[in-house]
Parts: sequence; structure tokens; C-alpha cells
Amino acid sequence: MKRLLSYLRPYLAKMSIGLFIKFTGTIMDLLIPWILAHMIDKIVPQKDIHLIIYWGLAMIFCAVLAIIANITANRMATRVAAETTRRIRHDLFQKITYLSCGQVDDFTVPSLVSRLTSDTYHVHHLIGMMQRLGVRAPILLLGGILVTVSMDPMLSMVLIGIQPFIFLTVFFVSRKGIPLYNKLQQSVDQMVRALRENITGVRIIKALAKTDYEKERFASVSSEVVKREKKVGMTMALTNPMMNLYLNYGLTGVILVGAYRVNVGLSQPGVVIAFLTYFTIILNAMLSISRIFVLASKGIASFNRIIDVIDAPEDLSIENIAPELSDFHIEFKNVTFSYHKNQANLTNISFALKKGETLGIIGPTGSGKSSILKLLLRFYDADSGEISINGRNVKSIPRNELHKMFGIVFQNDMLFADSIAENIDFGRGLPIEQIMFSSNLAQAGEFIDSLAEGWNHRLSIKGSNLSGGQKQRILISRALAANPEILVLDDSSSALDYKTDAQLRNSLNEHFESTTTVIVAQRISSIMHADHIIVLEDGAIIGYGTHKELMTNCVSYQEISFSQMGGLELD
Repeated sequence: MKRLLSYLRPYLAKMSIGLFIKFTGTIMDLLIPWILAHMIDKIVPQKDIHLIIYWGLAMIFCAVLAIIANITANRMATRVAAETTRRIRHDLFQKITYLSCGQVDDFTVPSLVSRLTSDTYHVHHLIGMMQRLGVRAPILLLGGILVTVSMDPMLSMVLIGIQPFIFLTVFFVSRKGIPLYNKLQQSVDQMVRALRENITGVRIIKALAKTDYEKERFASVSSEVVKREKKVGMTMALTNPMMNLYLNYGLTGVILVGAYRVNVGLSQPGVVIAFLTYFTIILNAMLSISRIFVLASKGIASFNRIIDVIDAPEDLSIENIAPELSDFHIEFKNVTFSYHKNQANLTNISFALKKGETLGIIGPTGSGKSSILKLLLRFYDADSGEISINGRNVKSIPRNELHKMFGIVFQNDMLFADSIAENIDFGRGLPIEQIMFSSNLAQAGEFIDSLAEGWNHRLSIKGSNLSGGQKQRILISRALAANPEILVLDDSSSALDYKTDAQLRNSLNEHFESTTTVIVAQRISSIMHADHIIVLEDGAIIGYGTHKELMTNCVSYQEISFSQMGGLELD
């Protein structure tokens, strides 16, 4: 709760003004029944039309002031809630972008999406509601009780007698309903996961004719959400009928007791009428307080989920490791790594590259090729061993400085719904000439020129209006555009034909001879000209050397070569 107050602190002045206005409007609401009782019992018997008009105008004044004050306060509360939620959402999104890959794996992407959307909505609802009902309901409750006690203590006993039943109802319904809300939120996380998987994999679902299967799977997840929503709704739905029941019994009691007291001269008709109004006000205030309690529990639970992410510790902190003199640009020394710390995904990986050299990495699926790149980029920390760039341990290099060294194309990389030029530039402010130059080197210039809008051609989400080869060439253009110190290509030419792949390699050799390149590939033709080649299997190096050396001493590499090229040497 302290953290939520820290987000509200910049708006305390505005909130104080809004709460004062809300307080004023609520007091006006409480005055109207009292004025009505005063008019019936004191003013009307005098038969003075001027006094009746005077007090009638007073009631109108209170009603108008109450409306204006409540509307103004509600608008101010909405603005405060929106601004506070915007800041919370901004901090959450910023933290998510800086989470390590391991932390994202722990939280899971669907849960992060849910926290950034539905949980922030609940927090927004909480902040706005506490400013609107959090002031109004308690004042109406306490003020109504005080006014009724001062008007007629005996009639007030009817009201006080119903209070224990109201509190017990609120207590038991809330006690049962709040845990159900937590379970409902977990079901929503599962639904977001299923929805995200279906949207991301819509093409493969259609290609394999699995639409009906996925509909059934989503229907199952959605049904669980509906089931829990119904359970929560049915539980919380008891509140309104029970409150109405208490209201009707209370009103009946007030009328019976009030009629008796008026008949014997112990009370007045105006007091009974005012009591009926105050009784309705008080019970509605109780209903509002019960809503506040439930919705506050939801909002606080959601805020705690958000804070769990925002307060997640930095697990890839910068370490103070002194640099060493090294002849190598990139060096791995006995690196071992495991994602889940139960079985090694990489074991004792060692290699070294001088500036301008090219390393090719090949091996079967799941052998650890992409894991080497993730460790080089420090998306994860190795369990043991050292990784250094220019003699500096990657753990000692600030994140921005480290990542600016790289031009990267991942295996499943992302294109955004923007122009081709903006996708290549990627917010780096590169001149258009540099963008065009990198596109030509990546063999993308020809097909971009053939488009009606050229580099201004807008892409669909994930570049779905391009072919696989076109997408890969734009992604390579993005990696080359900033003239990187280290170029990382993770199976980035799998959709290119052999001719285009060869032209791309020639362009890299000609214009990026001083750039150290790491290529992960499934095709030997993409890496056979590399200075060094690593053959991986089950996370371990089973072959290391040039293409000719591996063709001599690595059986697995020979088998891959013969299966792909029949043992022929391609230029």
C-alpha cells in the first residue's frame, strides 16, 4: 500500500481539493432530508409562504451544489486515476523491457501481458473508486447515523439493530468472494496465453487444418474463465438482494415504530419521512462500502502483481571485473550453462575469434547453437566459465554499450507494422542513404525498388505481406545499417536461395571485412567459407576447425555435408 501511496503523492494537492469538494457535496446530500423534515414539522404549520419558499430554495441550493460538487470531484478523481495508472503502466512496461530472459521465463509472457492490461485496469478502478465512494460512503453512513440519532434516538434503534446483519453479510460474502477473484485472475492469465498462442500461430493452425482443435482448446480455457466468473458473480450477487431485504425490513420497522410514536405524540411526521430517506441513504452507503471492500481487494491484489514485476531484482547486474589484455575480439573460456539448472544445455564451450574473423556454428536442432548467442549478448549469465569481448568480461560491460556493439538477426525475428525504412532504421535516426546502402548489401534493394512506394512501403504486423526471403533480407539490412562491430546471424538465410545467399556472403566479405561475424546455420553452404566452424551436439563441441579440416576429422560434419551437397564443394 505504501508503494501505491508513493505513486499518488504527486497528486496529493489535487486529491485534497477533490476530496474537499466531494465532502461538501456529500454534506449537502445529508442536509436535504433534514431541511425537508424541518419544513414539514416547523415551517408548514406556520402557513408562511415566504418561509416555505425560502426553505424550498435552500433545498434546491443544496441539491444543485451537491450535483455540481459530485460531478466536479468525480472528474478530478478520474483524471488522478488516469494519470497515476499511466505512470504505473509506464514503469511496468519499462521494467518488462529490462527484465532478463530468465525473469521473463519465470513470470511468463501471458502473465506479463495480463499484468500490463487487466491488472492496471483494476488499479485504475481502485484509485478512482476510492476517491469517489471512499469519501462519500463513510460520510453518508456516519453522518446519517449521527443525524438520525439526534433527531429521534428511538427510531435510530431500528437502524442500529439492522447493522450487525449488514456487517455479517458483507463479511461472509467478501470472505468467500475475494479468493475467487484471485482464482479468476489466474484463469484470465491462462486465457491470454491461449489467445496469444492462437494469434501468433494462426498460419500454422490453418495450414495443418487445426482450427477446430484450437477452437475447442480455447473454448475449454474460456469456459473455465466463465465458470469462475459465474461463481464469483453468484457469490457477490447475494449482496444487493440481502441489502434490499434489510432495507425493506428497516423501512417497515421505521414506519411501524414511527407511526406509533407519532400517534402518541412522541415524534413528528417530518421526522419519520426524514428517517425513511436517511435509512435508504445509510443502507446504500453500506452497500457502497461492501463494494469498496471487494473492489479494493481486487485492486490491491492486482497492484501487488504489478509491484512483483517492478521490484524484481536486477539479476544481470554489472560486475566490477578488471579487463585483461587479449589478442582476441570474442573469447569463450570453458562456458557451461543450463536454463533450468537441472541439466546442462551447453557444456565446456571454448573458442576465440580475432577481429574480422567469421565463426560458423552448425548442429542439429536443440544442440545449443542459439544458446551461445544468448550468452554472448548476455541475455543469460553462464553458470561457469568466462565470456569476453576485447578482453572485457561481458558481465562488466553496461547493457547499452554491450548491445550497441552488435548487429543481430535472430531465428524468429520481428518486423513491425511500419514502413520498410522505419523497420530498418528501428528508431536509430540513420540517414536514408545508409538505410539504402545496407539494403543493397543485404540483397533487398532490388525487390524494394520494385514496390510502388519503395522504402516507404508499409508492412503488415510481423511482415506478413512479404515472403520469407524478403523478410530475412530486411532483417539483415537492419543488422547491417549501423555498421556493427559484431554481426550475429542466427539462421537468417534459411529462406534465401543459394545464389542470393552467396551474393550476401560476398557483400559481407567486401564491405564488412573488419566486422567479426558469428553465423548460426543449418546449411553448410552458409558457413563453409568461415574462418572457424563449430559443430555442436547435445550442447558440446564435437568438431572445431575450417571446412576442410572438419571434412577430414569430423564424422558428423561429413554426414551433414554429404546429405546437403553430396560432398561437393560450392563456391
